Amino acid sequence: MSDVAKQWLVVEGVSKTFHAAGGLMNRRGRPVAALREVGLTLGPGEKLGVVGESGSGKTTLGRIIVGLVTPDAGRVLLDGADVHRVTGEARRRVRRRVQMIFQDNAGALDPRLRIGAAIAEPLKVHGLGENDAARRALVAAWLEKVGLDRSLLNRRPHELSGGQRQRVGIARALIVSPDLLVADEPVASLDVSIQTQILRLLADLVRETRVALVFISHDLRVVRALTERVLVLYRGRPVEMGPTETVIARPRHPYTQSLIASIPALHPEVRRILMRDGSAPEAEAPDRFPSVGDWREVEPGHWIVAAD
Repeated sequence: MSDVAKQWLVVEGVSKTFHAAGGLMNRRGRPVAALREVGLTLGPGEKLGVVGESGSGKTTLGRIIVGLVTPDAGRVLLDGADVHRVTGEARRRVRRRVQMIFQDNAGALDPRLRIGAAIAEPLKVHGLGENDAARRALVAAWLEKVGLDRSLLNRRPHELSGGQRQRVGIARALIVSPDLLVADEPVASLDVSIQTQILRLLADLVRETRVALVFISHDLRVVRALTERVLVLYRGRPVEMGPTETVIARPRHPYTQSLIASIPALHPEVRRILMRDGSAPEAEAPDRFPSVGDWREVEPGHWIVAAD
């Protein structure tokens, strides 16, 4: 679908299966396929959205890209280096270049660390900053960049609001100057008024730092505001991919159509066209939509999975 040689991040045939909790006599539980043969490419500074309902595998994909979860099959290449196979110093360099913002901003912060120490921690892990004074200055600068007052440096995570903690998470991720940022539903748990502020901040910082972005969300409106291309996942499989505006304006896969038909702010005429029998298709219905087949280009750069 693209010239892989020109791409900087390459995800090839990634699959991952987890096992549901079993009963007393079945400790392992039944297998649950989180991802099945997922692939994508990303160029330097490019912004890609990954969308899908809960259970689509989008969070697992993000964690595999940054190296937090190991795939059962497939590989993730960053400048030709396999993220899951590099070792030693090469591994540390790769981990610095790829950072993640988590949905659970409270769980992502060590409750024992004060905010200043939490933001400085990635600098120490990756050996950045000439000395403690230089690191403190950098922390103070990033605290200001994410819109937080320096008086919060000595606070602990539980003393901050959800929006403030997410700003700390953004600072922690960007302070090491990564090349790729994976943002996993970074505003899903925040109040609507705070969501807008955080999204505007994130968009400004991504533009300022020119970092490549993989933005994971169930909300196509948010993805539309932040990304240039979008990948749609359905039950662990990719089903549609293309320029964000094109996919939203002219969705071709029935699952993508169902997602867009459920957007409240979508133009009523577009919603009417996408609706079936007066109601939106049920995205959560099992096996309702085709997800196995060959990729077919329906217009330049716009691909869908077409059933055989």
